[in-house]
Amino acid sequence: MNFTRVNAISDPLFAGLHKLMSEIFPPEEVLAFDLWKEPLEDPGIRVFVAVHEGEVVGATEYRYYPDWNVAMTDFTIIGREGLGIGRFLAQNRMKDLNVLAAENGTQLLGMFAEIYDPYRADYSFGGIKPMDPFVRREVLSHLGYQRIDFPYVHPSWQGDGEAVSGLDLCFMPGDDEMSHIPAALVADFLTRYYSVLPDKPKAWEDMVAGLRMWESVALLPL
Repeated sequence: MNFTRVNAISDPLFAGLHKLMSEIFPPEEVLAFDLWKEPLEDPGIRVFVAVHEGEVVGATEYRYYPDWNVAMTDFTIIGREGLGIGRFLAQNRMKDLNVLAAENGTQLLGMFAEIYDPYRADYSFGGIKPMDPFVRREVLSHLGYQRIDFPYVHPSWQGDGEAVSGLDLCFMPGDDEMSHIPAALVADFLTRYYSVLPDKPKAWEDMVAGLRMWESVALLPL
């Protein structure tokens, strides 16, 4: 299995990646095919696929922010059972991030991720069992992610200004003893991360403004 970066929508591997995304995630979470042109060409956005016998069987997108020394896992997709794809992607992603942090002269502070909460809402997506929302949530917990303790919404990736709920924003600290995260870091990260979407729902704006009034936010078990 190969861990291969995708940099353009013209790359034949991208068609397989977009097909996987469309099968796994709900429509409001999937950017249209053509709109991927700029993100893939952005050097700060790292999109890698797991290629097995010429077929895209998994993928992960993530990014590293050197000024904050944190990363964000945009998504992890497993397209087939029984190949160890999840571990393969997680290990190669962390190796890459550790190199980026080392080039920045430090060790990674931690990594953000959004995760669906199937205990609050019924999600009928996932395609195969490893992508079931209950399984994905438990996998993130095993990896070390913790729930950031605040009510979370995010803007729809369909660009319609709607608020998407039923998710948690999580953080996997590099230090297991870390019990809180600076609220300003969370607010700044979300502001930059969603700057690509011009229409933000009021619920999201209010959430970010609320974070800026706090000093820190607790990290709780998933």
